[in-house]
Amino acid sequence: MAAASAGLGFGCARALAREGVRVALCGRRPDRVDAAVAALRGEGGDAVGLVADVSDAEGCGAFVADAVEALGGVDILVTNAGGPPAGTFASTDLAAYPHALGLNLLSTVAMCKAAVPAMAARGWGRVVAITSMTVRQPSPTLILSNTARAGATAFLKTLATEVAPRGVTVNSVQPGLHATDRLAQLYGDDLPAAAAGVPTGQVGDPADFGDAVAFLCSEQARFITGTAVLIDGGAHPGLM
Repeated sequence: MAAASAGLGFGCARALAREGVRVALCGRRPDRVDAAVAALRGEGGDAVGLVADVSDAEGCGAFVADAVEALGGVDILVTNAGGPPAGTFASTDLAAYPHALGLNLLSTVAMCKAAVPAMAARGWGRVVAITSMTVRQPSPTLILSNTARAGATAFLKTLATEVAPRGVTVNSVQPGLHATDRLAQLYGDDLPAAAAGVPTGQVGDPADFGDAVAFLCSEQARFITGTAVLIDGGAHPGLM
């Protein structure tokens, strides 16, 4: 479970641990990784903490390799990474694009390259990538994230078709606003203001988000692949 010391990543790690999955989670800060592992173990989960930076291909490959060593193999891969800076076409320099693509596109590709071949060889595997609802409706002020995550979604759809005959499912989840540290930075304690445009009238709970991801990783979800699942409280107004 990449980038899982807090927020949506931790919600996914917690949900998987509760289902009996032995989880290897990573983050860049050792103190936060240790705290996340302690929290999961305190709830009876089996977790291993790894310090890794998944913002580039080298860090992604190292994370998967370390997870394989710690666990003896990886059957479930949940990819995740922070977002690049906000900006519009006019305000964003061309030089900013390579880092954004590395963070939100190539990181997913690299982790899949490191983990999926072994899943396919064993005949069973689950890949779930955390992207964003802005893949469906690009935000006018998040051009870097829009571009990179749309590319990741196309990569995952292509990969899903290729590995489906070998027992590996590949899906993405597209979160809307959830009660994470990032949202708190933007809105402070005013979550009702954050939820103003959400039809359910509230922002999402990372625990619920994690449960949805855990289902996609389950045996029961074996017929769900190549999908991009919105988890946004109905905020996206489109049909598709």
